Amino acid sequence: MTQNAMDLAHRADEQERAALYQAGAAVREAFFENTSEAKRTAAAALALSKGRDVEYGAALALSLSGDSSRSETLAKDLERRFPEDTSVRFSYLPTIRALSSLHHGEPAKAIELLQIAVPFELAEPASGGSEGNLFLGALYPIYVRGEAYLNAHRGVQAAAEFQKILDHRGIVVSDPVGAMARLQLGRAFALSGDKAKAKTAYQDFLTLWKDADSDVPILKQAEAEYANLL
Repeated sequence: MTQNAMDLAHRADEQERAALYQAGAAVREAFFENTSEAKRTAAAALALSKGRDVEYGAALALSLSGDSSRSETLAKDLERRFPEDTSVRFSYLPTIRALSSLHHGEPAKAIELLQIAVPFELAEPASGGSEGNLFLGALYPIYVRGEAYLNAHRGVQAAAEFQKILDHRGIVVSDPVGAMARLQLGRAFALSGDKAKAKTAYQDFLTLWKDADSDVPILKQAEAEYANLL
């Protein structure tokens, strides 16, 4: 679907929309730990457009892929160009910078950075309009906060964050954060010592991904983690 949409956008000379699809694809690959492809696709998106939401998607993909330096460069550009923009100030920048803090082993700082996003994080994202919502932006501050709690070994709090995502499927739509929240919920329950709930969450994730390619890195990792619970 995404490749066809990108091809159509190119043919129609709608570079901004094509770039948004590319940015969304980059985020998806980053979530699934295909880091080389995520970085390549993020670069392709930026080659088409430096629009607000494209730049955010690319920065997010790069940060999820461990490239905090390039991600922060994009974050600074967003901050410079859109100083009064609500999405940039209260969602995009806190999310990117919280991920950077996680990569530097600072989960408490990540949680603190994301506090500013709380009043806005259940709103539908502005990125890309109605079609853009399918690809990036929804509930990401919540997801990253959940990751921060995991990194801080606070399983109960992490589980509460990931459950928020699963409780708002109407916002998630087909965003990969919905699938990833199931896996992270399993990790959170395992960390908090609730083995039964952890198994259920892992099973939900693996059932959702039963037709996925077997060599997807995040799927292989989830299968190994689930096996350790048995």
